[in-house]
Amino acid sequence: MTQTPSRTLDLTRDVALLTADLMDIESVSGNEKEVADAVEAALRSLEHLEVVRDGDSIIARTSLGRGERVLLAGHLDTVPLPTVEGSRGTVPSTWDGEVLYGRGATDMKGGVAVQLALAAELTAPNRDVTYVFYDHEEVEASLSGLGRLQRSYPDWLAADFAVLLEPTNGTVEGGCNGTMRFHATTTGRAAHSARAWMGENAIHAAAEILARLRDHEPATVSVEGLEYRESLNAVKIWGGTAGNVIPDSATVEINYRFAPDKGIEEAEAYVRQLLDGFDLVRTDAASGARPGLDRPAAASFVAAVGAEPKPKYGWTDVARFSELGIPAVNFGPGDALLAHTDNEHVHADAVRACLGALRSWLS
Repeated sequence: MTQTPSRTLDLTRDVALLTADLMDIESVSGNEKEVADAVEAALRSLEHLEVVRDGDSIIARTSLGRGERVLLAGHLDTVPLPTVEGSRGTVPSTWDGEVLYGRGATDMKGGVAVQLALAAELTAPNRDVTYVFYDHEEVEASLSGLGRLQRSYPDWLAADFAVLLEPTNGTVEGGCNGTMRFHATTTGRAAHSARAWMGENAIHAAAEILARLRDHEPATVSVEGLEYRESLNAVKIWGGTAGNVIPDSATVEINYRFAPDKGIEEAEAYVRQLLDGFDLVRTDAASGARPGLDRPAAASFVAAVGAEPKPKYGWTDVARFSELGIPAVNFGPGDALLAHTDNEHVHADAVRACLGALRSWLS
């Protein structure tokens, strides 16, 4: 039996106010239970939906026998709260006129509010709809609630098309770049720095790695009509043991953001070729996602939104849907550049406009 949540959500109120209600339930990754309880209770009160819960993830769906099923997804967690005194990107939320400030305003309680409003309002949508709310998106991939749902409830995630309501300023962003990281390590021979000629400096040896990365010209790759910009950069470097010792080891951490025309093996081979001669260890990788905008459901959605679609440069969970064979796009309220900032905010009209576009498409 579902327990009565400590907070209740009114899914019929203005979607901007519903966004604030969700933000006021602190849900930093690992602490999603309270918001998940509230979401589950609200969804179970809707007789036209089937609902299942797995940990702090919830799936709800219509079963009307429509010829097409779409999936709307959003994560319930946020990054940690700001530590800077006086920050407006915290919990509880605050209003400044029609602008809503607080953690999760853009990433992504506005998108979740839109999902919930649609779930309550659309009792007979023109397509069957699956609503997915999941935990642990803002942490390592092994903890992902969406990944867990893929393993535990694959049938519930079946769909013809998916929309991930990450912030995109109300523009459709198709697919996403892939990402991978490497450690490139150089070795030397330790010696007293007063007799440096007796050793070999591993940090100096890493200069060639940095030079190759500096001189590398990142590609822009056209995939199904969208231009994906790649990037390959050193993101961290460390080495040495003391201020009077020639370092015998140094490591450069490298991040490659690659266009979705490449798989992981091809992307890895590209980096290894560029840094041939150095000891490279791949530490993680996630495939990108092709936009799939040529699919009928995707094309109709883009037409309903009315704006020219753009590529998604960062990695998002649309890649997980792509792995399932489901074309997916990012579309949600708010500016992604504000996500995770101490000034995180969203305009009320942006959330309302997102709701309006999806309502128009599904009703």
